[in-house]
Amino acid sequence: MNDAAPAPTPAPAPRRARVRAPGLIGRGGWLNTGGKELTLSGLRGRIVILDFWTFCCINCLHVLDELRELEEKHRDTVVIVGVHSPKFVHEAEHQAVVDAVERYGVEHPVLDDPELATWKQYAVRAWPTLVVIDPEGYIVAQHAGEGHAHAIERLVEELEAEHGAKGTLRRGDGPYVPPEPVATDLRFPGKAIVLPSGNFLVSDTTRHQLVELGPDGESVVRRIGGDGQFKEPQGLALLPDGRVVVADTVHHALRAFDPVSGEIELLAGTGRQWWQGQPTSGPALDIDLSSPWDVAWWRGKVWIAMAGVHQLWTYDPQTATVEVAAGTTNEGLVDGPGAEAWFAQPSGLAATEDRLWVADSETSALRYVDAEGAVHTAVGTGLFDFGHRDGDAAQALLQHPLGVTALPDGSVAVADTYNHALRRYDPASGEVTTLATDLREPSDAVLAGDDIVVVESARHRLIRLRLPEEAVRVEAVAHRTQRSATEVAPGRLRLDVVFQAPAGQKLDTRYGPSTRLLVSSTPPELLLAGEGTGTDLARELGLNPEVAEGVLHVSAMAASCDDDPENEYPACHMHQQDWGVPVRLVEGGASRLPLVLAGMDEAGAQ
Repeated sequence: MNDAAPAPTPAPAPRRARVRAPGLIGRGGWLNTGGKELTLSGLRGRIVILDFWTFCCINCLHVLDELRELEEKHRDTVVIVGVHSPKFVHEAEHQAVVDAVERYGVEHPVLDDPELATWKQYAVRAWPTLVVIDPEGYIVAQHAGEGHAHAIERLVEELEAEHGAKGTLRRGDGPYVPPEPVATDLRFPGKAIVLPSGNFLVSDTTRHQLVELGPDGESVVRRIGGDGQFKEPQGLALLPDGRVVVADTVHHALRAFDPVSGEIELLAGTGRQWWQGQPTSGPALDIDLSSPWDVAWWRGKVWIAMAGVHQLWTYDPQTATVEVAAGTTNEGLVDGPGAEAWFAQPSGLAATEDRLWVADSETSALRYVDAEGAVHTAVGTGLFDFGHRDGDAAQALLQHPLGVTALPDGSVAVADTYNHALRRYDPASGEVTTLATDLREPSDAVLAGDDIVVVESARHRLIRLRLPEEAVRVEAVAHRTQRSATEVAPGRLRLDVVFQAPAGQKLDTRYGPSTRLLVSSTPPELLLAGEGTGTDLARELGLNPEVAEGVLHVSAMAASCDDDPENEYPACHMHQQDWGVPVRLVEGGASRLPLVLAGMDEAGAQ
């Protein structure tokens, strides 16, 4: 007699909203496919994940790293397709996309969509956005921002089981074809400093090394750390004790390199990425960091451009502690006391006696921290205005600068990366000029005698320039981000941030509300009601009919945990995204603005 219970009947596959996926179009064509053009019909039978990204965006780079494990584990069923959707004019250049795909180690097909054609077809509103398409060609999920890899993997496993049983899953090799490797001494170098010996030390970012070059800036003296100790290192700063602090960007850490002994020591970071709600001060080896991009020694501490969370932090070598020095984690351009200021991917630092200069890349701005800790803007207006225009700083324009260098006369040189130029700002006159053009994605510069040596990242070299007496004259050009504005009605606007906890998870309410929503606007007069922070992901906004257009800044966060009552310590995950939504107020415009954090906007699909 068999007393065993009968095998349980498999639970039916969850019902999902399904929308037929639009085709993939992009004037720039395909990369990493060996010249082949991909179509969704040709990928039928595979699970397709579209990653809408742009290479200026630090959150997009985080998502590339998040997806690597899933990409490898499900290589025979999943095809990830990067859809490169530019924010800046430079990012619409095909060669720039080719460079970025190599620079960041993208090992899947990429569609170059310079005119945002596929972005518009999929109604994407933010970088990064992930769209999951099932083997029959239907959209089954959309996720904006970071922290969704675990949810997508759970969905992939469900789709594999469901379509394997239906016979609609096709396994096999994917369409990725790697590019031919290129031999150069440096590969997309990031930052450089001059060592006391007169040699240059360069962060050789794509090869995950530091490289020491001779005084000529070309002869390789030695390579440091090509054994996994660094991962896409960027910023370098000389410490008073002769060691060099290194921003180990993708490891989310600071390390110290001793040029004399060759030793490398971990100074700060755990190797994990910082998320909202985690500690922002304490013992340096216990606190998570987020994509430190540059470092500078100023006023007895190492200052850190924490690009991943739009802040400046400090590391104190005397106490071996870290803490936030400026920035709220909100992305934008707001001056004032450090605790109230907003940054947008600070990526370059330079210290003088009374100022710490900051290249604030996503706002195309040059900013500085004064001796009292207040933040000021010298050049730049916000997230959506950029270009190449000299003259009075109030109207001058940069395009995604990554580096800044203090010059002997009190002015500063700016590595104006996406303008392929070296610019100069003179605080005494308030004027911006151009020192050099025809560079290729300059990311840093360092003084060497009477010369300035520029890290010409996309030409994989250092180039020595004589500081000119007269500025180079260039034709002025101004740009705005090309995303079209969403037409909304003046008056009441319902904002819905759509969040559906992944299968097998629930909202984490053990320590209070598990969601957060922050809303503001540019200009501030756009919002008559609804500004501020709350815990509900839906909110009624009041839009001022006297303001014709502007930008709604929306930041949302949700925490979910495994829904297993037997597990005392369930695994928990954070989902977060910042949106900058250009809006135009018109009669008859939309009265509801849905922003998908995770899941599908089923209300909008009805």
